[in-house]
Amino acid sequence: MKTSNNTILITGGGSGIGLAIAQKFLENGNTVIICGRRADKLAEVKSRFPGLHTRVADISSPDDRIELRDWVTSNFPGLNILVNSAGIQNTFFIKKENTVEAITSEVTTNLISPIHLANLFVPHLIKQEEAAIINITSGLAYIPVVATAVYCATKAALHSFTLSARHQLKDTSVKVFEIAPPIVDTELGHQGSHREREVEGISPSQVASETFQAVQNDQFELAIGMALNLYRAAHSDKADMVFNQVNR
Repeated sequence: MKTSNNTILITGGGSGIGLAIAQKFLENGNTVIICGRRADKLAEVKSRFPGLHTRVADISSPDDRIELRDWVTSNFPGLNILVNSAGIQNTFFIKKENTVEAITSEVTTNLISPIHLANLFVPHLIKQEEAAIINITSGLAYIPVVATAVYCATKAALHSFTLSARHQLKDTSVKVFEIAPPIVDTELGHQGSHREREVEGISPSQVASETFQAVQNDQFELAIGMALNLYRAAHSDKADMVFNQVNR
């Protein structure tokens, strides 16, 4: 797929992996729109990267998702790539009482929102000569870290949804990519159980570079670094052993 002269919307584009992907595609001649909940954070990013377009939107809100679709398609009719990058990660221990609000927030941001956004944008994307949906999942979609059980479950579900969406759109102009990073050196990457184990994450820029190459090469599934090891283990007779190693 072409990697220049695209118009790209990136959720969670104000920081971490989303911002790194935004920067990479902006540097290569694309129109890039990022969205996030905090106007001050978007303004700060805009000051660093004046070429970016920004929009305040809370993707956990169904109304905001619909409004975002309407605004983007009206102001950027050439939109042809949606990147679902926004995500949150919390610890979850089933023996302790967890609030339904915390559970719902994590499931909504990580799973319901990207599914709904894909559904909202497909009628527009399908009209483009070449288009894509890029879902950012995780190596933990394949083998979970039990301390972040809900996060891992949402990423496993998004992995499954991405497979189905790719099949449903196979005869259209819309290509569906899945990028599964390992632990990344971001605010989200330092949450969960890895922080106590001093696990070093890869840089967001590395994820962005490999994402760019995957799009360029039509590599529809990309597991990066340790995520590739988890993917291979999950599809082998060593899955139980690796699960125990990850969660020791």
